[in-house]
Amino acid sequence: MGENEAAMLDVFGPDIWIADGPETQTAGFPYPTRMALIRLADGGLFVWSPVALTPDLRAALATLGPVRHIVAPNSLHDLWLADWAREFPDAAVWGPPALRAKRRDIAFDGVLDDAPDPAWADRIDQAVMRGNLITTEIVFFHRQSRTVLFTDLIQQHDPARFSGWRAVVARLDLMTAPEPAVPRKFRVAFLDRAAARDSVRRVLAWPANNVLMAHGTPVRGQGAAFLRRAFAWLTG
Repeated sequence: MGENEAAMLDVFGPDIWIADGPETQTAGFPYPTRMALIRLADGGLFVWSPVALTPDLRAALATLGPVRHIVAPNSLHDLWLADWAREFPDAAVWGPPALRAKRRDIAFDGVLDDAPDPAWADRIDQAVMRGNLITTEIVFFHRQSRTVLFTDLIQQHDPARFSGWRAVVARLDLMTAPEPAVPRKFRVAFLDRAAARDSVRRVLAWPANNVLMAHGTPVRGQGAAFLRRAFAWLTG
């Protein structure tokens, strides 16, 4: 492992790395950020939920391989997407339909749905989490490391990061639960429960061992059991 890679990237499993980005603010609530990089069969990189592209991170990427696909997993994770698209003009940019409509300044190369693109289908599976009013999130499964990648639908925040009324809201929303959880606001926003259950069943069928999320402590080991607990409120 090169010095730059060690400085910016953490190995999460075979051919998958994670990098934490800067904290962002949403309605005054602090949000840590995280991205994942997956090396595909052709040696290229699948970039999931890109964080701020710093010179150190750019140098670390060069030790892994060329950026082939830049993926925004839902319509909320687009803050640095344009920067990555400019920096890597030869990479394909992917997002859900709602993001394509929202970010007309970005030239998307493809729309994410339930069928993984042939470029990564042998390494990564995916499922669209339908029925949510806030966002439609695409959940991914990296087969080699048996890792499920969630963006916003599962979160866990450090209670010490909140104070005053925001601490109360974060606790009631399950953002600071003892283990990562689906925040209450997203639970309420699943208006089409039948569609949501169908989506969750696809996710629960994966032989998961680990779970990554953009905002929270990764789950290492017993990932399938964790996911069953996380969605028990929906599946009954």
